Amino acid sequence: MTLAVLCPGQGGQRAGMFDLIAAAPDGGALIDKAGVLAGFDLLDPSLHLFDNAVAQPLICAVQRMTWSLLGPRLAALGIEPRLFAGYSVGELAAHGCAGALSLEDTIALAHARATSMDAASKPDDGLIAVRGLGWRAVEALCAEHDAHVAIVNGEDQVLVGGSGAALEATIAAVTTRDGTAQRVPVTVAAHTPLLIDAVEPFRAHLTAARWHSSVPVLAGIDGSLVRDAKTAIDVLARQVATTIRWSDCMDSLRERGTTVCLELGPGHALSRMMLERHREIATRSVADFRSLDGVVDWVMRASI
Repeated sequence: MTLAVLCPGQGGQRAGMFDLIAAAPDGGALIDKAGVLAGFDLLDPSLHLFDNAVAQPLICAVQRMTWSLLGPRLAALGIEPRLFAGYSVGELAAHGCAGALSLEDTIALAHARATSMDAASKPDDGLIAVRGLGWRAVEALCAEHDAHVAIVNGEDQVLVGGSGAALEATIAAVTTRDGTAQRVPVTVAAHTPLLIDAVEPFRAHLTAARWHSSVPVLAGIDGSLVRDAKTAIDVLARQVATTIRWSDCMDSLRERGTTVCLELGPGHALSRMMLERHREIATRSVADFRSLDGVVDWVMRASI
């Protein structure tokens, strides 16, 4: 069995995303600690979960904490991941879960990433999800309407970023070609040239962080293997304004012999995409389970 751990990006956050952590011994204390590091109460029901400045630290916190509880339990059973991979901000969380960054530095960098991206954005910037057209056809439409391919999830599953006007024009163009397009709850044009001014400020924060040796992480921009801090810093900085090729990451996981994938949540978007593309890889999300015991039991059974 070759296990890979997947860290999703924005979109799946919800009010109950900390329930499994809270139910674990010392889970409440862990949530309190992460809240202090994030600068806000993670369980506050008034939080605007899809605001960039809240969403990115929140997502990194839940993934880093979930793995801090699951990782040692699996290791005690002789099960350790060979690879980590993360989607958008999840790539930062993946480095934290892989051991390269502490909980403190992971959350601090998530905050710096969100701040840098927000500062480089305009109020109506955002993303749309496009389905039903080949990604190269979508790329051609983007060129016509001043939009940009942000993430390639599959041949006919693409996220596009741009200004509000550019996105509305692209939606109209996609619809006339019998595709579908809709806004997603992200308030920046992530992974497009519109965020080029966020790259160097975020790189400075990444460079100042304390990095440690870790399990390899896949680069979101091309699915290549990242084994050292220098490469991690460069890739994480550039991906803010560079197209993410998640389809390449999924193919890379398969090519590297992955047989089991565990998504840390929140949500199960990455599990769904992996099963659509490589059904032979046993894949589930922590969000599918009622307890961490259930997660450990499934990984053990999947490893047989």
